[in-house]
Amino acid sequence: MINKIVPTLEAALDGIEDGATILVGGFGEIGTPNLLLGELLKCGTRQLTIVTNNAGVGDAGIAALLRAGAVRKIVCSYPRSAGSIWFEEVYAKGELELELVPQGTLTERIRAGGAGIGGFYTRTAVGTQLAEGKETRVIDGQTYLLEHPIHADVAFIRAHSADRWGNLTYHASARNFGPVMAPAARLTIAEVVRTVALGGLNPEHIVTPGIFVDRVWSESHD
Repeated sequence: MINKIVPTLEAALDGIEDGATILVGGFGEIGTPNLLLGELLKCGTRQLTIVTNNAGVGDAGIAALLRAGAVRKIVCSYPRSAGSIWFEEVYAKGELELELVPQGTLTERIRAGGAGIGGFYTRTAVGTQLAEGKETRVIDGQTYLLEHPIHADVAFIRAHSADRWGNLTYHASARNFGPVMAPAARLTIAEVVRTVALGGLNPEHIVTPGIFVDRVWSESHD
């Protein structure tokens, strides 16, 4: 019997090693798996590469990992945003590597990683500092940059509901990067608000099929 629901946060994070590359869903504070991130901090895992939209808010989640010195590199679109005090402090000390990626390009690089696409060309960032060192190609008279897929060891995503097979539904904008991140990691862990019995999710509402999810941890059980 397939049952991907794990009983504890500790069990959800079992096997994550130092040096892992972790995709983290969320847009600002919306849809961010802060409970998984908090448990990761407790585990003391170090030298992490975090791939996410923005570099944490306040003192929780990604910000807490930055404050603790657990992150070696961050790949994101908005490192500086309201409340991102810890990114600025750690980066200013030279203790954090930053790879800045435009949001659309970041999403497509993650999607390409999950879809098995070897790379893609985009006009975004042509002629800017972000294009330095990247291969270019002229297509129909326009210059494009070659961007490579992002593959990860682990993905942390937050959804609203899950069944024991790992099928996921989301609530409104909290969906954000979850659906593209789930297929792009070797281990995908979903933090959810609730679990339901098998058959309790409307198939038309399932956004992330369980085939892309390895573990589910729920705040509550129905």
